[in-house]
Amino acid sequence: MSLAGFFHGIATGPRRRRVLLTPVGLLVFGGTLVIVIAGGLVTDRVLRLPALLPGVLGLAVGIPVLLAGAFLCGWCVIRFRKAHGTPVPMNPPTELIASGPYAWVRNPMVTGVLGALFGLGLVFHSIGIALIWTPAYVLIHWIELKWVEEPELARRFGPSYLEYKKRVPMFIPRLRRQRYKQ
Repeated sequence: MSLAGFFHGIATGPRRRRVLLTPVGLLVFGGTLVIVIAGGLVTDRVLRLPALLPGVLGLAVGIPVLLAGAFLCGWCVIRFRKAHGTPVPMNPPTELIASGPYAWVRNPMVTGVLGALFGLGLVFHSIGIALIWTPAYVLIHWIELKWVEEPELARRFGPSYLEYKKRVPMFIPRLRRQRYKQ
């Protein structure tokens, strides 16, 4: 069984199992964020990297970027909750979400996390967080999305997901949006 098949079995399985596995997904997500932040700070120290935008400049640029990323993540969570699901792959909504930030990009949660981590790297003046560990984190997510999440969504939602995927970019919105209609 593929990883996409494994997650599909959970996502379409009994509600009780999905609800019980949701905290596991949250712990994995939270743990990866801790690894990125701690790894970045350790990398800075071990490699003796200079401060990234030292002083007030790092805070002045980093805080708005961090808040924008956090806002985007929060907006995504609200969209998932309204659809009676969570962003955790073990307990997703039963409908394809293609409105709100999902009308602009297929993975706004990853875009938001990227912004929040990059902003945090600026706030901590950390080259390790902003320019090493955050891009690596996004690359790993891209691989997971391509190999696991997108095949699972295609299996669960069929042609509607494939059409959505054709029209909506993965992470960065187009200047001119091709609106997806469900």
